[in-house]
Amino acid sequence: MDGESCLNKSAKTTATMDSTHRHPFTNAIIEVPLSNKWKGFNRDRYDESTDPDEHMDAYTTHTSLYTSDEAVLCRVFPTSLKGATLSWFTKLPPNSIDSFATLVVKFETQFATSRPHHLTSIALVGIHQEKGESLRTFVDRFNKVAMSIRNLSPNVVMHHMLTALCQGPFADNLCMQPATSLDELRKRAAKFMQLEELREFRNQARAEANEEKSKEEKDRQGRLGQRGDRCKDNRY
Repeated sequence: MDGESCLNKSAKTTATMDSTHRHPFTNAIIEVPLSNKWKGFNRDRYDESTDPDEHMDAYTTHTSLYTSDEAVLCRVFPTSLKGATLSWFTKLPPNSIDSFATLVVKFETQFATSRPHHLTSIALVGIHQEKGESLRTFVDRFNKVAMSIRNLSPNVVMHHMLTALCQGPFADNLCMQPATSLDELRKRAAKFMQLEELREFRNQARAEANEEKSKEEKDRQGRLGQRGDRCKDNRY
């Protein structure tokens, strides 16, 4: 009877443990201790209303300030969730998360429909430097679109930027000496931007000086005309 009582008690204990199991981690992850200096995720917690990729980027950027241990990244991840997303996490099967990579895949797969429509490299095809558009304005406009495309290859960026340039000093320079990397292309573009802006500044200063001279000449001619009129009046 005592043996049966012990078995029943053990079964009840096991059932209680199973019912209160609120994490999907393997023992290898859950047994890793957290540092006493660890601070929780202090950004907005994810609630399924925004891009899951952006949330994961924000989470890994924040946690990398404290640790690179994947087990710790797993254990702290639930603190970045709230509402339905936290409920989803707690309902994952026990021992279903054995690494941070597995966690990332499950999270991004579950909330894939929350991703906004992402641009692809095709969006760069329609961007061209307009006639009279400054190099800086064009590059800023081009980069704004390129930055919104995830996982964009630097070689693809280079190709589209080169084909989008108007004929001019920068394009001519690249034809004579092609850039070997995107970083080099950007550095050379920055130099030509400065030259272009310096030339524009000088042209504007020259135009203003010519305008001032023209105004002075008109004033001088006006004074001479008034003096001539007075001389005529004095004769009569």
